Amino acid sequence: MLNTFIRVSIIYILVLVVMRLMGKSEISQMQPFELVIAIMIADLAAVPMSDTGIPITNGIIPILALLLFQLVISIINMKSITLRKILCGKPSILIFRGKIDEAALKREKITVNELQERLRQKDIFTIGDVEYAILETSGELSVIQKPEKRNTIPEDFQITPDYEGIPYDLVVDGRIMYDNLKQIGRNIKWLENQIEKFGIKPKEALLVTFDGKGQIFCQKKDTPKK
Repeated sequence: MLNTFIRVSIIYILVLVVMRLMGKSEISQMQPFELVIAIMIADLAAVPMSDTGIPITNGIIPILALLLFQLVISIINMKSITLRKILCGKPSILIFRGKIDEAALKREKITVNELQERLRQKDIFTIGDVEYAILETSGELSVIQKPEKRNTIPEDFQITPDYEGIPYDLVVDGRIMYDNLKQIGRNIKWLENQIEKFGIKPKEALLVTFDGKGQIFCQKKDTPKK
């Protein structure tokens, strides 16, 4: 039992490290060759975990080999447009200037109903509102609506909004995020003073954020019921 636990722990840590080294794209929208490698890694990891009679190196070495293979392909993929097209393919335009391209749908083996479903996932319920729909190499559908159907933006009214930036978490579950404090050029004393305005201390806060406009959001932890 202990032997199995140790083997599973080693393989789990190895696969976790390998997936991190392969990049964030591996855990979001994968390219076809990336998906193949991920599936192979899963199969290779399962064998030494389930069968203690097989040396654990029989799983570790092939996984590391696949990591090396993936890294080499990724480097070549970035440098060669031709290889990139072979490995990843190229985007397909399913709707062009408001008209469905039936040939493209057949080529990608997508039905009209599937296209409508994907558009609904983009909060577009009328196919007539679409100017372009592009099937990306990752399988994701990118949509450009007709000008009159798009949501208005400040630029349409010749308005320039104030810069907002990104919000920073300063306290999460009672723990101070020192790196984020440093990013916004503030110190602990300043943070304590800001949180005291809400009648609590940092360790009592569930979440404290600071946005680009200088506004602070603060929520206190729930008091445990006795």
